[in-house]
Amino acid sequence: MSKRDYYEVLGLGREAGEADIKKAYRRLALKHHPDRAPDNPDAEASFKEAKEAYEVLSEPDKRAAYDRFGHAGVNHQQGMGGGFAGGDAFNDIFGDVFGDIFGAGRRGGRSQVFRGADLRYELELSLEQAVAGDSVNLELPTQAECARCAGAGAEPGTNPVSCKTCGGAGQVRVAQGFFSIQQTCPSCGGAGSLIDKPCRECSGRGRVRKVKTLAVKVPPGVDNGDRIRLSREGEAGRNGGPSGDLYVDISVKDHPIFTREGQNLSCEVPVSFATAVLGGTVDVPTLDGNVMLKVPPETQSGSVFRLRGKGVRSVRASGLGDLFCRVQVETPVSLSAEQKDKLRTFDDSIQNEGSRHSPRARSWFDGVKQFFERMGA
Repeated sequence: MSKRDYYEVLGLGREAGEADIKKAYRRLALKHHPDRAPDNPDAEASFKEAKEAYEVLSEPDKRAAYDRFGHAGVNHQQGMGGGFAGGDAFNDIFGDVFGDIFGAGRRGGRSQVFRGADLRYELELSLEQAVAGDSVNLELPTQAECARCAGAGAEPGTNPVSCKTCGGAGQVRVAQGFFSIQQTCPSCGGAGSLIDKPCRECSGRGRVRKVKTLAVKVPPGVDNGDRIRLSREGEAGRNGGPSGDLYVDISVKDHPIFTREGQNLSCEVPVSFATAVLGGTVDVPTLDGNVMLKVPPETQSGSVFRLRGKGVRSVRASGLGDLFCRVQVETPVSLSAEQKDKLRTFDDSIQNEGSRHSPRARSWFDGVKQFFERMGA
């Protein structure tokens, strides 16, 4: 049975940020954990499926491999089975999600810091930009640290006060029958402190929405599917946590002349009927300027000529690739009556001399004849 798409498992789109992924996993973990759904025979399988999806999508490197290659890109990193013991995702969720149920060592809000969400940006380049490299300015809508309160959330000159309900711990104990469980403080939401005078710039959130301009250096030779990681250029963290990362996915626009395959380029070169028959030279464009291509006599349409060193340099390999030129013999159009008469005279002379001028036609007709002879037999 094939695996479901990890984004589908978590109910997210591919643009989801780190916070969205964690929130979706928390919801599914609470819903499907076998201890909370003992009557559901499918709960354990659903929990394992959500856990596996979270382990991949919450790690930037694994997520990048999965976005590019699907399950094949991360299978070698996944262990078999996927039980509840061990695993970073379960340890993280056990301490972060089920701590509210079982009281599993959740620390007070003052010591909690949260890393900012990673951001993803699709950058479309021309072939020339991708081959030569470029510096591009990006405009990114993001959450940035509030400059007025330096991320504290409180109006400058004031400080948060300790929460009286939890005594600054961020959690309270609630007795339920024979058990005493630990839950997030309802007054401070787990922060351990309250802000009497919220910063008027960020309304106490410590972060503000802004559009920042970022210069991105694109290295020479990038291609479709390549990704550039800019450390700490994602969303600002909370409570003094580090910023997330920015991932720039490269997309190269179609070129009107060239098609790229790795280090090599290819293009079609129109050649006149007379040049194809008699031979000659044609100007061929390259990314470095025009070069002269020698066309030998009796060149057939579809013939491919190789220009060494006229391709591109890849970020993954040294040396230049080649340019492959596919000849397309162009049929004359809009002929005058005189030109048509001369062409018929020329064609008659070719036909009168037999098949020696048309070796491909002769071999084709011979093949057709043999085919019908076999069908008649």
